[in-house]
Amino acid sequence: MKNKSTFLKCAAIGIFTGLCNGLFGSGGGTVVVPAMEKILGVEEHRAHATAIAIILPLTILSAVLYTMRGFLDFSLVWQVSLGGVAGGAAGAILLKNVPTGILRKIFGAAMMVAAVRMVF
Repeated sequence: MKNKSTFLKCAAIGIFTGLCNGLFGSGGGTVVVPAMEKILGVEEHRAHATAIAIILPLTILSAVLYTMRGFLDFSLVWQVSLGGVAGGAAGAILLKNVPTGILRKIFGAAMMVAAVRMVF
């Protein structure tokens, strides 16, 4: 960690990301990527890749807590995860080949579609 200010920024981003992940099942891309870019100055490709690692422990904890409350549908988890693994591998391979400007546009469009779907 560079300094106390950076540590506090990281902690605040982490708390907000964890809160969003716990409440909405979303936080990696929607919160962490923009926060790392704008607040920490992380390059966009690195932010996308790093978000995957950041969200893993949050997802595991949320899944355990959701399971304890009877909300998790394990039959869906395994079925959707198979496609998710294939898509995740393809995305990781493609990430290094997508120019930053295009990546930003794709990410922004995905966020807008998600936002519109949530509102309506």
